[in-house]
This record gives sequence, structure tokens and C-alpha cells, in this order.
Amino acid sequence: MATNENLPPNVIKQLAKELKGLDESPPEGIKVGVNDDDFSIIYADIEGPAGTPYENGVFRMKLLLSHDFPHSPPKGYFLTKIFHPNIAPNGEICVNTLKKDWNPSLGLRHVLIIVRCLLIEPYPESALNEQAGKLLLENYDEYARHARLYTGIHAKPKPKFKSGAICESTTALNVEQHNTSVLNIEQKNAASGAGLSLPSPLAPSSTKGGNNPDHQPQQQPIVPATETGVSGTAVVGISGTAPKKEGLSKVPADKKKMDARKKSLKRL
Repeated sequence: MATNENLPPNVIKQLAKELKGLDESPPEGIKVGVNDDDFSIIYADIEGPAGTPYENGVFRMKLLLSHDFPHSPPKGYFLTKIFHPNIAPNGEICVNTLKKDWNPSLGLRHVLIIVRCLLIEPYPESALNEQAGKLLLENYDEYARHARLYTGIHAKPKPKFKSGAICESTTALNVEQHNTSVLNIEQKNAASGAGLSLPSPLAPSSTKGGNNPDHQPQQQPIVPATETGVSGTAVVGISGTAPKKEGLSKVPADKKKMDARKKSLKRL
């Protein structure tokens, strides 16, 4: 599942929407895929345009999005080896759209289309591959031969991205973000509730000088109160303590005293 800790939530929301659009309506000759663990890495398979030395090849590339995207342009790299003036041997792409001509309003669709157009019309004046740039200017046929050779060896069709994978990932991401937001709210509420916790009105109160020296309230089972009936059932309060039966205890005590006095008089 996507975690996407490298991008702020507002960027993730916009990016998920754009990726879904690319999945449902991809640009001509381009198929997009995502890294399920990190949406800041966007993959794309670009078909070599017809009539170019890259025809019949499939070139995989990736776009790396920075934390402050879209204010900063993504960095583009070809993962498939290619002989092209504007693509360095390490795969780095040199195109003005990803540099000085970048605009935060430009979306991923525009970037991918520009990269594919670069295969149709290279710019040898700003070459990252000097050999390819020099051959393109001086001997196009030799340049085309090298490019076709690279295409035949390295740009074989790649395993296709799973159909609907982007929709599944964006849906999972939205659910994860929702669950995370709900969890954060519950944690905040729990923290604030702990700081302002009030004793329950049904909780037993501690009495000074009782069995609890620290005067901490002890939780005791709440027993429903019962009234004294004919059989002399004791009354039980909420605290679980039975009240003194003063009226009943005094009568036997007085009777015992009278009996003792009578016995003393008889002895005299």
C-alpha cells in the first residue's frame, strides 16, 4: 500500500487525480505506471515514434517528484538505454520543460508528451550525449544507425503495467488518508479528554481515615439499594456499606441488663 511520506497531502490529492486521468485516457504512445510504495516516482513506457530511429522500441522512463512539487520541476530519467543527443548515458533527460521553462501549472501529461516529442525532434545544441549530438549534426545516417542499434538491443517491449493498477493505488491511498485523518482526530480527542477527565457521578468517593491511606477512589461494584422489609433485610447503599441497625440492637442490650439485675437481687 502506498504510504507517500515524501509528498504533502494536497499534492498527493492532486497527483492521484492526474494519475487516474492518465490511466483512463493515456496520451498517444505512452502508458503510465506508479510505484505502489511511493507516488513521488512515476513510471512511463514510451513507444518509439514511427519514422524515427526509435520506431518499434519501447523505452521505460521515470519522473522523480520533489517534496515541493509542483513548484519545482520533476527530474526525468530513461531507464532503457537509448542513443539520443538530449539523454545522457546515465539516462538523465535534458529538456527545457523540466528546467528553465517549467511552470507549476504544467501537469504530468504535458511533461510526458514533451519527452516523446524529444524522440521525434532532438536538440543537438544542448546535448548531454556529445557523440550523438555531433553525429546528428554532421552525419545523420550514422546517427540513425547507432540509434536503431541501441533500439534493437535495449528497447524491447517491456512487461505491460497492470491494467487499472493506478486506479487501485489511488483508491487505496484515499482510504488510507481518510483512516489516518480519523485516527489523528480520535487521538487528539483522547488526549484532550485525558487532560480534562472528571470523576464519574456513580464512582464511590474516598473518605478520610478509611482503609485507603492515599485517599484514592476505589472502584467497587454498584449494588442496587433495597429497603428493609418484614424479614429485616438490610439496606445496601451505592457504596456497598450496610447502615447500622440502631433500633434493633438497643432492645436486646437493655433486656440483657435487666436480666442481670434480677439475678443479682435473687442472690441477695
